[in-house]
Amino acid sequence: MPRALVIEDDEVTARDIVAELGAHGLAADWVANGRDGLQRALADGYDIITLDRMLPGMDGIDVVSELRKRSVETPVLMISALSDVDERVRGLRAGGDDYLTKPFSPDELAARAEVLLRRHRSAATQDTRLRVGDLELDLVRHNALRNGQPLTLLPTEFRLLEFLMRNAGQVVTRQMIFEHVWGFHFDPGTNVIDVHIGRLRRKIDGAGQLPLIRTVRGSGYVLAPAD
Repeated sequence: MPRALVIEDDEVTARDIVAELGAHGLAADWVANGRDGLQRALADGYDIITLDRMLPGMDGIDVVSELRKRSVETPVLMISALSDVDERVRGLRAGGDDYLTKPFSPDELAARAEVLLRRHRSAATQDTRLRVGDLELDLVRHNALRNGQPLTLLPTEFRLLEFLMRNAGQVVTRQMIFEHVWGFHFDPGTNVIDVHIGRLRRKIDGAGQLPLIRTVRGSGYVLAPAD
């Protein structure tokens, strides 16, 4: 049975989440503050984590950031009453895989959790090493190399590069990137994709390197071997 960790300070909300996940075949444990939640997430092998944005002891953003710094790749569904775009983007940039705003439907919570579990399992069964030209991505060791030289990537940059490499040679739209990397429907009012593509391009296509990431005007982006 898949195991879930519920990090939520409101007891009523936590019990609802635990009951809903349990009804869909997940054994859920509940922790009421961020610091204890982080320790449980690091110590136990959970399959998914639901994480409240605002917590006593340690903020949810800090919890997910610390998990990613320690290479914990457990899917994290962030839950918050803060619904504006900037807050959602902040949570996703910190390492969250999806973001659900309060109040929410229990069915939607369960559906999002199931999607994250399927996505994580699918990634685990796919190739663990991707290569496009002289660019390599090791999904197990979480390493990236260009022409044998290591690249320092943030967690979201790593996921973005993985998506581009899995679709190498194909144009991917900004909407496709947003949905697959951040798990949200595309919001035309945010420039988060442009910012991350720009950062990734500067790291991948450094000085003296032939460019791999190209902009297809009016369509999106494509990653292809250098000419």
